[in-house]
Amino acid sequence: MPRLMLTDTRWLKLLQVMKNTGRIYNKPEHRMTFEGILYRLRTGIPWRDLPTEFGGWSTIYRRFNLWSKKGLLNRLFNELAKLSDYDWVFADGSIVKAHQHSTGEATSDNECIGKSRGGNSTKIHLAVDSGGLPIYFELSEGQRNDITRAQSLVDHLREVNIFVGDKGYDNDMLREYIEAKGGASVIPKRNHGQDIDKNSIDWCLYKYRHLVENAFARIKHYLAISTRYEKLARNYVSMVSLAFSMMWLPMYC
Repeated sequence: MPRLMLTDTRWLKLLQVMKNTGRIYNKPEHRMTFEGILYRLRTGIPWRDLPTEFGGWSTIYRRFNLWSKKGLLNRLFNELAKLSDYDWVFADGSIVKAHQHSTGEATSDNECIGKSRGGNSTKIHLAVDSGGLPIYFELSEGQRNDITRAQSLVDHLREVNIFVGDKGYDNDMLREYIEAKGGASVIPKRNHGQDIDKNSIDWCLYKYRHLVENAFARIKHYLAISTRYEKLARNYVSMVSLAFSMMWLPMYC
């Protein structure tokens, strides 16, 4: 039997949250289907290579795709993230290599896959709370600058208190936007040849920005996250949501 990831207590918590969305019924086979999706998340193998102990690979993939269409896994993450502590919010972006099999989807959209000298890639823009737990994320093409999604990250915060980012968020309009929402920013300025007041930000707080880097490191232990195999941005978002949900689950049980 392949290694499983969920205890009975944690599965019951996940099932309760999913049932409360009104999008699924309590079917006995849901647990092994969920474990099959987690196995694929962890290993990054093709769906066809899933061990038969989880059930038929086609059934598991079709259910994952259906749950993705319904936004079920995204809502699961959002429900678990309601315990977020908004005193400090740390933001950053991380580039993920897109596998060659993830390209070529027959849609008019680029599915958040960008092309550069480094090849095909996707970027995850993430905000984490004071404890380093994920609050909100979104995708873009890999070559997009962090600042392009900064206001969107701020808009999706329930509270705006202190927003901490690296020099990729150095933008006076962003600072003013955060202040207009009643918050403060801790963002160092780039050195463009002019004198910079090194005491202009709280460097002690800035050192805790590693919390967002730690969050990226944790989800990239999952091979289906560290390399993007999903053709549809919607399905990759669901995989990332599932990875972040697994970070939140120990906070509940």
